[in-house]
Amino acid sequence: MAEAFVGTWNLKTSEKFDDYMKELGVSYPVRKLGGITKPTTIISVEGDTVTVKTQSTVKNTELSFKLGEEFDETTADDRKVKSIVTIEEGKMVHIQKWDGKETSLVREVDGNALTLTLTLGEVVCKRHYEKA
Repeated sequence: MAEAFVGTWNLKTSEKFDDYMKELGVSYPVRKLGGITKPTTIISVEGDTVTVKTQSTVKNTELSFKLGEEFDETTADDRKVKSIVTIEEGKMVHIQKWDGKETSLVREVDGNALTLTLTLGEVVCKRHYEKA
């Protein structure tokens, strides 16, 4: 199920990422840095474990999880969240919950393009990646 997402994905364009980071409470200097960073995301599957690595000139993160099982995650902006990732209608849906808040990170693949839609409250950010 997660195999459709496997590959190396390079960020090409981003819409409303600063608004999304602002809604998360990310500081101005970190938002400016995040806004100019063009991360590469590497998704792999081994058995029933999915690994998502994000690499950039600023920060690298790695997340391994099993679909449908809740896990503890420390986000790139250092939030401690409870996360769960599922596959729904061909999309990889990642839900993060912390301090009574919730955000969703939804990945959708169309050929050599991956769209990551980040939603927090009224703010919707789209980040467009291309397969390397």
